Amino acid sequence: MSGDKRTTKIEIQNLSYAYGGNLALRNVSLEIPANEITVFFGPAGGGKTTLLRLINRLNDLLDGTEMSGNIYMDGNDIYAPGTNISELRRQVGMVFALPLPLPGTVRENVEYGPRLAGLRQKNILEEIVYNSLMQAALWDEIKDRLDSPAHSLSGGQQQRLCIARSLALTPQVLLLDEPTSGLDPISTGKVEDSLYNLKEKYTIILVPHSIQQAARTADSAAFFLMGELVEYSLGKKIFTNARDKRSEEYITGRFG
Repeated sequence: MSGDKRTTKIEIQNLSYAYGGNLALRNVSLEIPANEITVFFGPAGGGKTTLLRLINRLNDLLDGTEMSGNIYMDGNDIYAPGTNISELRRQVGMVFALPLPLPGTVRENVEYGPRLAGLRQKNILEEIVYNSLMQAALWDEIKDRLDSPAHSLSGGQQQRLCIARSLALTPQVLLLDEPTSGLDPISTGKVEDSLYNLKEKYTIILVPHSIQQAARTADSAAFFLMGELVEYSLGKKIFTNARDKRSEEYITGRFG
């Protein structure tokens, strides 16, 4: 984002969360800037995916959970009574580690969300397909294969199709949980390149699959360890000048 002025898109205040009595997050507070890539990194079991799922309320249906604290988006408490959860999930798209295209064609995958929302005009749907695939850096590769099965695409293409499917609903926030963990380096590079372009329009929260990816992509970075937010840094300085010894040891490969 140009200039020094950051706008907070999501604010997390004193958030704790437990599954079946096991504390997955403990008293986490951080502000996530709009139109940047914020990276959540750290060893497995640190609470990163749990926090992503709480930001779009994917954990609502789980039994035996307890949550305290607040999550605000644009100043609104997303857990306030009366919150429209369907609308929240439209505004906060999520892409998982494994590409999960829907059955059907490439075109049908991208049109799925808008059609579910009641959109039927062919010209508008075509525009959504074009714009979503362009933004996901996929259009040039598959523009002649829109009516091919989505499962016929390569793994990297399927993952960018899943990103395009989220973008078709014009979200404000994109949550990405290790979206390149199963991809080769070239496909990983293409997904990362698309993220750099996407942050002009969207707020992106990324759980990377490696420290190297975290350092490459982060505008801001948060290090999680056993449910605790150990360190949060605007910019990349955490990767070269971590304040906390635990962060430094993880980043330099001495544990984790």
